[in-house]
Amino acid sequence: MPWIKVIEYDESEGRLREIYDKIISERGKLSNIMKIHSLIPESMEKHLDLYISIMFKAKKLRRWEAEMIGVYVSMLNKCPYCINHHAEALKHYWGEERVKKFLDSPHDAVDSTREKAMLEYAAKLTREPWMMDESDIEALRESGLSDEEILHLNLVTSYFNFVNRVVLGLGVEYTEDEVRGYKY
Repeated sequence: MPWIKVIEYDESEGRLREIYDKIISERGKLSNIMKIHSLIPESMEKHLDLYISIMFKAKKLRRWEAEMIGVYVSMLNKCPYCINHHAEALKHYWGEERVKKFLDSPHDAVDSTREKAMLEYAAKLTREPWMMDESDIEALRESGLSDEEILHLNLVTSYFNFVNRVVLGLGVEYTEDEVRGYKY
């Protein structure tokens, strides 16, 4: 149960109902992370726009790479909601066994220098953002990422740090049923 009031779909009306319907149409169902915004529908709408832009439309990183980073950042932040939601999405691309391995030991579950460099960048930006410098970008370039991919990696990492704090700061919870059934 979240720590603030949430307006459920059946209680919604007006602009909030329109936004809920749009989310259900685009994503297949309504997630608790979206419902936590129900008292300020505009923030829900902008949050959804940011999420769709970064996770679906940017198309610089491969879709599974963005999900991998989302799960990893959420693991670093100890955010069960986002770990479970995005591990479910990652299963769509990797399968259950590889995702289980990743959840147990992320660095052992990735194979390429590129993937390892992405995890290192995401970890440093999450844990010690004040320590970032140009050498972090050079390391990504050396592992084969273009500047467009680096920007996308930064945006995915930053987005998950934001959303993890929304979830953890407001007590957003998940259920097994709530985690499944979204459009990927």
